[in-house]
Parts: sequence; structure tokens; C-alpha cells
Amino acid sequence: MSETDDADDLVPASVRLGNVVPPEDPEDWTRPLTWVAALGMLAAPLLTLAWYIAAPPLDARSATPLTAGVAGALAAGAAATGATQIGGVRAGTATLGAALFGALAVILLGVVMAGERQVGSASPTLAHAFVAAVAGVAGAGLAAIVAAVVARLRSRWLRLLPPLLAGVAVAVGVVGVLLPAT
Repeated sequence: MSETDDADDLVPASVRLGNVVPPEDPEDWTRPLTWVAALGMLAAPLLTLAWYIAAPPLDARSATPLTAGVAGALAAGAAATGATQIGGVRAGTATLGAALFGALAVILLGVVMAGERQVGSASPTLAHAFVAAVAGVAGAGLAAIVAAVVARLRSRWLRLLPPLLAGVAVAVGVVGVLLPAT
């Protein structure tokens, strides 16, 4: 056997014959990390929906614990989604992408659950949704940076906890700045 025969054996037959077969579907829903990523993106919208159905906010001028909870869930869910990725760029972009998706869903829920339209002021559901979304994305911004730094660590817990804690802390702090509690 020559060296060219050995090199040809390393290349799949479909590529040698000119027929490139696409890789397996990357969105395999039987894998646990796919569920972690999906639940990470949906954590804040699901909490917002439950909040607005059970006891929607009545005042748009002050934050409630659930405003900070939704912002924290947005940052935490984004960090969990980023922790499923290996590599700094992938972890950072997955964190930010999940946060932006979650923020959009939270704001849409605020609009849908607003009920009557108000002139001159925002409805309480939209005001709290907007503040939670902005604060959650701010927290996810820091979480994305931290996720990019720790993305090469072997332990999933070490890839999850630092971005999660940093993101939640910033998100809760930003809620306090944007909409102080009375």
C-alpha cells in the first residue's frame, strides 16, 4: 500500500465520490444539554407568564421582587445556555443570544398581558417587563464575558456558576437602579 492509499482511507467514501453527506442534526432533543439550552432561553418568559396570570403588577412606578426575579431568571437562563457550549466565542454568543430571545419574549408578554391601552403612561405589565428585560440583558452581558473566560474549563459546574452568579447580581442591581422599590 502506498501513502496515497492510506490518505484516501482517512477520507469518507462519500467525499471521495463527490457526494458530501450533511452531518447529523445538531438539535437532537434526546440530549440533556439541548434541554438545558431550551429551558435556559425560556426560564424568564415562563416565570413572567406565571406572574402575569397569577397576580400581575398593579403599579408601574416601583419594582417588586418578581421584577428582579424575572431579570435574574433571564440572566441565569442565558448563563445556563452559554454553559452548554465549549469555546469562548460560542459560550459568549450563546449567552447573549439566549438573553436577547428571552428579553423579547418577556416584553411581548408584557404587551400581550397589558389589557387596556393607556395613554401617557405604560401599563404596569409592560413597565415591569421592560425593566426586567433590560436588566436581564445587562446581567447577561457580564455573564457572556465571564462565560467566554471560563468556557475552556472541563467542569460544567465551573462553566455555569461564575457567569450565573455574576449575571444575576448585575441584573438584580440594574432593576434597583431602573425601577427603585418603594
